[in-house]
Amino acid sequence: PPQLYVRQHPVPNAYTFAMRGKQPFVVIHTSLLELLTSEEIQAVIAHELGHLKCEHGVYLTLANILVLAAGQLPWGASIAQSLQIQLMEWVRCAEFTCDRAALLATQNPRVVASVLMKLAGGSPTLASKLNLDAFLAQARAYDDISNDQIGELLKQAMTAQLTHPVPVLRAREIDRWGSSQAYQSLLESRPAEYGTKDVVKGGWRNW
Repeated sequence: PPQLYVRQHPVPNAYTFAMRGKQPFVVIHTSLLELLTSEEIQAVIAHELGHLKCEHGVYLTLANILVLAAGQLPWGASIAQSLQIQLMEWVRCAEFTCDRAALLATQNPRVVASVLMKLAGGSPTLASKLNLDAFLAQARAYDDISNDQIGELLKQAMTAQLTHPVPVLRAREIDRWGSSQAYQSLLESRPAEYGTKDVVKGGWRNW
């Protein structure tokens, strides 16, 4: 199993690292531990384990190599730029996958949404004053931004170069998936069997 480390750091974050043939590990910043409840910390750890299980770091490394190679070709700059845009879209989608892993571990969409809310604008002193229901209402209204062309263009411009979807969008997606038949079917299915020896591959991923 991965090792778990705590790092003293003022920015709330968590990340994973795995190298072929080495034991992977998860790192959690002290500021994140101070911000979250025990259930929310469980969600963060499950999210990071999702990155390891899905081997996102491996695919990201290969994709970056492809982008760099494309840039060396004649007229490759435009190809590399197009690939980079698609790569960033994939990276953001990988975060949705790991948010689902967090939900499968906690089995409570509000816990995962609360983590996202606190990462968006929380602090240990403000955490108790944040309104999760209001945050979820914002999440459910996220698509209203795209009701006109200007709103859609602004949304795309704000997110195009982000490695993570904006927290309110992640909360909307986890709220939807938590109510889906696909999620319920996974909960009702036979538990996965662990103990098989996986090949550890490489890459960094963070929350």
